[in-house]
Amino acid sequence: MSHADRRAEGVMIMEALRGVLGAPPMPQGSWEREARFVSTAALRGTAEPPAEAAERLASRLRAVPGIRRVDVRPNGFLVIGVAAPGEIVDEVLAAPIAVSPPPASCAAPWPDFPRTWDNPGFAVRYAYVRAGAVRRWARDLGVPARAAVRPELLDGPFDRAVLRVLAELPSRKESRDPGWAAYLERLAEVYHTAVERASPIPRGDEAPSEVHAARVRMGEAVRRVLGEGLAELGVAPPGKI
Repeated sequence: MSHADRRAEGVMIMEALRGVLGAPPMPQGSWEREARFVSTAALRGTAEPPAEAAERLASRLRAVPGIRRVDVRPNGFLVIGVAAPGEIVDEVLAAPIAVSPPPASCAAPWPDFPRTWDNPGFAVRYAYVRAGAVRRWARDLGVPARAAVRPELLDGPFDRAVLRVLAELPSRKESRDPGWAAYLERLAEVYHTAVERASPIPRGDEAPSEVHAARVRMGEAVRRVLGEGLAELGVAPPGKI
């Protein structure tokens, strides 16, 4: 089943993994060469020996569309390779926006000033604003519409670095201590690098392409996560900087 078929049927790779494992797996490694997750599901709440439970889960995972490979480690850990990590962008954007009101005592983790790269709060806020600006610039420069986006095009090292951080979102949302501030700082860092090194908008005489469209959409996912994370921390997402 292709990505387009799975999207048409409402099948999402992370949802499918959660359905088999009972909880979202964690991304493993840098993802520069291969997008992999690791899961300890075989060690949780089962009377089976971990190795047997892992083999049973691995068999089910191998039948999931979009799974490239599943390895069972001697300790019962499952290492899962996915074929198109760019599909995570669709999942982020398809999820309902649900932000819990921050506690009354919640204070912003970073100051508003100085507005320099030495201030992680500036980098996070600027990444949020920058992703919105990129979307506007791309539209003005004729980057193809969303309908043309193919997530498999997000295959460069800088794209994969962003996807790697986005892939942590499901497990962080279920964590008792998601560590939003540090997470948003990392997401902002890899996004700024991606914009500079793998531009989502055409430069010079470069023609608009589907790769640009995929990167713009990835930026929309980044902006969504940053906005929700800032709200969780009691920080109003900025309109401009």
